[in-house]
Amino acid sequence: QVKLVESGGGLVQAGGSLRLSCAASGTIFSIKAMNWYRQAPGKQRELVAAFSSGGSTNYADSVKGRFTISGDNAKNTVYLQMNSLKPEDTAVYYCHVRAGLIRISDYWGQGTQVTVSS
Repeated sequence: QVKLVESGGGLVQAGGSLRLSCAASGTIFSIKAMNWYRQAPGKQRELVAAFSSGGSTNYADSVKGRFTISGDNAKNTVYLQMNSLKPEDTAVYYCHVRAGLIRISDYWGQGTQVTVSS
């Protein structure tokens, strides 16, 4: 049973910083990517940042230059450093892992709330 545990969300003023962490536990083979998504009220879930097993990264245009995704493959952990936060970054942030050898599976965390006040 694979479980993703997120931490680091909270309330911060505009311009502030937060660091999210997501640790994957359980038996998990061949992680392809570890990503962060977010979903604001009334909006669709969107990809914020992606981290591949090879170390490449990709970001949504709205967070480029402000957010940094990094990973520790040995610990099956992914981080999201969020700087210069804006009120529009307010959302529930979800960790996502894609993994598998023959059959690819997607795993999701329970979500962590990030609220940025103006």
